[in-house]
Amino acid sequence: MVNQTYTADVLVVGGGTGGTAAAIQAARRGAKTILVSEFSWLGGMLTSAGVSAPDGNELEAFQTGLWGAFLQELRQRQLGGLDNSWVSFFSYDPRIGAEIFADWVQELPNLHWISGQVPMEVYRQGDSITGVRFADFAVTAKIILDATELGDLLPLADIPYRWGWELQSEWGEPSASVTFNSLTQKYPVQAPTYVVIMQDFGESIAPKIPAAPNYNPSQFTGAWHGYAAETFLNYGRLPDGLFMMNWPICGNDYGEGVERLIESDLSRSEFIQESCWHSQNFAHFIQKQLGSRYGLAKKVFPHTSTAFALHPYYRESRRLVGLTTVREQDILPIAKGRVASIFNDAFALGVCEAIAVGNYANDHHYPGVQFPLQPKSIRWGGRWTGTPFTIPYSCLIPATTDGFLVCEKNISVSHIANGATRLQPVVMGIGQAAGMAAAICVELNCQPRDLPVRTLQTALLEDNRSKALIIPFFNLPSNRSDWRYWQLYYLDNPQAYPVSGDCPDSAFDKALIQESNCFKGIFYRLEQQEYKFTVIAPAAYQGQSWQLVTLRSHINEQLRAYPHEQLVTLWGRYNHSGNWLLVEYLNRG
Repeated sequence: MVNQTYTADVLVVGGGTGGTAAAIQAARRGAKTILVSEFSWLGGMLTSAGVSAPDGNELEAFQTGLWGAFLQELRQRQLGGLDNSWVSFFSYDPRIGAEIFADWVQELPNLHWISGQVPMEVYRQGDSITGVRFADFAVTAKIILDATELGDLLPLADIPYRWGWELQSEWGEPSASVTFNSLTQKYPVQAPTYVVIMQDFGESIAPKIPAAPNYNPSQFTGAWHGYAAETFLNYGRLPDGLFMMNWPICGNDYGEGVERLIESDLSRSEFIQESCWHSQNFAHFIQKQLGSRYGLAKKVFPHTSTAFALHPYYRESRRLVGLTTVREQDILPIAKGRVASIFNDAFALGVCEAIAVGNYANDHHYPGVQFPLQPKSIRWGGRWTGTPFTIPYSCLIPATTDGFLVCEKNISVSHIANGATRLQPVVMGIGQAAGMAAAICVELNCQPRDLPVRTLQTALLEDNRSKALIIPFFNLPSNRSDWRYWQLYYLDNPQAYPVSGDCPDSAFDKALIQESNCFKGIFYRLEQQEYKFTVIAPAAYQGQSWQLVTLRSHINEQLRAYPHEQLVTLWGRYNHSGNWLLVEYLNRG
């Protein structure tokens, strides 16, 4: 029974990574915004799903928009910094991430957040979505955004969506399956992971982790084969002796009957419970194999099972049938280049609709299956990173429905390309763009499909709080005075976008990062884009050899040119888990 009906300019349903960003951006733009979330934490993958070691958009030039602002807040609030794990350059206590998002929402008087609610019904008038009913209230709004983890508004609104694989014959994607087979049937979407946080209790004995139903130790045998135990644990090391367990090799990915997630509320609950048990069993196995000092973390998440995330980390959801669809070709590098095209082949020639940037490798998770994908990784800064690609605005818009946008993993994307578009930073960028678009549509009294994309792009580039990258360049950080000029230049001249991904004007901001420490040693060039450093000073590290990596473009250029076996003075931060020095500044001798 509906006891109350709220009205708003913008309604965001779902408080995950994209939805949180969308609601904040819409409200900052001035729209009266209501955000309705299922969980008591905002941030989704970054917080309530426990993946507090995010992947992608790690290079300095890609740390823009709300994603860059989030990193800046983390650096200020996380004691000891963010260099804790080897899977990510940014690992943090998820409680701090949730606190940041809650603070950002609290400071906006025109943003009303309601938690603990899921959508029950969607209201339509003809081809337009006009509102959403929850358990005991409803919200009507001019623009409604689906930011749910699994695209739950799409079936409620009778909006066409995809679930499962597209064959190679659909769009000619090089990595797509030629025929439906046992893999496409068993895993119609990528496997989720129910993240569990473990803790090193040191000299104390951790409470025993009981086995959950269906415990089978053979499922986890060989999980860290080829890795030392400490290296395995340090994969997702967080501050204060905590470990994020999100391990893909004989670990806690879970995909048994994954189609149950969209069949019914009951079947979804059953799948979620099983995936949680699977992670508990993995933690039980780790404790038995590696010792009683490792147990379940205490008081991390705000519910009874405090070591377990509030919900699974969903890698894939229902996917909108949009005006255009991001396919594998749109995320792969241009021939002889280091970047993807800033066009989608479905666009009119000469039009760039980019509104967000990602760069992660195309990474798919099917437990027990090695699935080869067309490579999109490149070596840069002494390490591997991913080919930068862009997300077009039209993949957020339904093909035939008005008053509606999507802003999570539910964008119009192929199953194959979803492996790269699903990561936290790019979803945050998608959410920011969707929130900005919704607010401007309210201002202009227009539908999302009628919003000029250049109006949206300019608003993102000029946002007074968190200006957001649109055209990716390795060497164009957003603190440069000419950043906006070059962004607009290549929006006006997209055919001139260089395949190298380097802006032709190579002036750098060489400011030293204040948290850096000074090290002296010998520089060694092992391979192209692979460097080693043997420490001479400080004395505490003398004789140790570390990998040298950087996220800063001018340091990348200096490392590429530095002479082999020469003395070098570096400023940076040492990461014990990765055994690397993250270089921020470099001097000869």
